[in-house]
Amino acid sequence: MNKVVRNIIYIFIVLIILGLVLYPRLKPEEEGPQIAIEEQRTLLPVEAKIIKPKRIENIIKVTGAIIANESVGLRSEISGKIDRIYFQEGQRVKKNDLLLSINDDEIVAQVERLKYTQKLNEDIEYRQRQLLEKEAISREEYEIALTTLNTTQSDIKETEARLAKHKIYAPFDGIIGLRQISEGSYISPSDLVANLYNINPIKIDFSIPGKYSAMVNKGDSIKFAIEASDEKFTGIVYAVEPQIDPQTRTLEIRAICRNDHEILIPGQFVNIDYSLSVLPDALMVPSEAIIPEMNSHKIYTYKNGVVNQQTVDIGLRTDSDVQVTTGINPGDTVIITGILQVRVGMPVNLTQLY
Repeated sequence: MNKVVRNIIYIFIVLIILGLVLYPRLKPEEEGPQIAIEEQRTLLPVEAKIIKPKRIENIIKVTGAIIANESVGLRSEISGKIDRIYFQEGQRVKKNDLLLSINDDEIVAQVERLKYTQKLNEDIEYRQRQLLEKEAISREEYEIALTTLNTTQSDIKETEARLAKHKIYAPFDGIIGLRQISEGSYISPSDLVANLYNINPIKIDFSIPGKYSAMVNKGDSIKFAIEASDEKFTGIVYAVEPQIDPQTRTLEIRAICRNDHEILIPGQFVNIDYSLSVLPDALMVPSEAIIPEMNSHKIYTYKNGVVNQQTVDIGLRTDSDVQVTTGINPGDTVIITGILQVRVGMPVNLTQLY
């Protein structure tokens, strides 16, 4: 090999070595972003939410039942044959309306006889009083006549009271239910005549867990719905049982609601939303972000590109969120996906921020 060829080979080798050394330095701006993109693709993708205070209501959902404002089973106080029925089934009646009468011929005759006896005893008492004033009789004889008159008057009152029991009157305004007897039938105190209901307003009975008892107040508002209507109704708590049921550990509550259109009927099942309190600045975290531990809870947060861990205390729950009372601050970024894969200090790829 001559000298010229050897020199060309040496120059070529030197150029190759220089190219290998200088090439990476000549394109740093082109390869740097590509490397960063490749590294980012290898990071765990997660979604997170920035925590902001918001106003929420502490609502518990319970079930209950509608009951009538007033209801009574109409029954007779005495036995006897029904003379006449004065009402129709389903009829609206007013307080003190006559509903039914029982044969009272015998009692009426007794009252008439006693009134005749009263008239006779009044005349005897008058004459005895005149004689007593003239000292023609003793006071004892006059007092016997007076006692006889008073006894007769008492007998009349007693018999009239028995006579009044032969008629049944409406104890309050309401609607008569289905009739269980007929005219001419024999009735006794154990026989039901019909039921009488007052359904405006209507009452709602329900129970809540005893742990909420301190948060219940008369005048609280409830929202409820029934299966027969899409309408939402509002009731007001007006009575609370003064003790917690020792068997169920629940507190019984009664609310009242207007029923002008009589959509609500006693016996209906209701779903109730009871707002116990309002939290103006609650920190709510999606429930999937909360990790339960033995005696506490924790969440993962995103800060400076890496994962951090926080121990938190929780409060009330909604359908999708949980209140965090301690452990986070407004503005913190809480990781809500990839919870099982993340670790403290791990860099992650934040793909979505809510």
